[in-house]
Amino acid sequence: MKAFAQTAVIATLALTLTAVPVFAQDHHDDQHHQDQRDHHHYVHHNDWRRGGHIDHGDWDRGEHVDWHSRHLRRPPRGYEWREVDGNYVMAAVATGIIASVIIASSQPH
Repeated sequence: MKAFAQTAVIATLALTLTAVPVFAQDHHDDQHHQDQRDHHHYVHHNDWRRGGHIDHGDWDRGEHVDWHSRHLRRPPRGYEWREVDGNYVMAAVATGIIASVIIASSQPH
């Protein structure tokens, strides 16, 4: 019985020691991806202003923004917020006509 208990303790210890680096690696990877999502590179676009037009390519590479969680105003029907180049841009989905532009770094996350 003593040999069985020792074997069980050694097996448990071995599993614990091998699992720790795996959890640490997962946490590191998750943190790295979160840092990438939170890091915004601001690029000023002179032509992005109310009434202006955002190019389809810029709009498509933008990330959809949850306006409520970012404390932005509700977009009207047919409009949505996107984050593009460190800017929050609210534009008409069909036409790309801009209703509002806000520098993302000035908004709380």
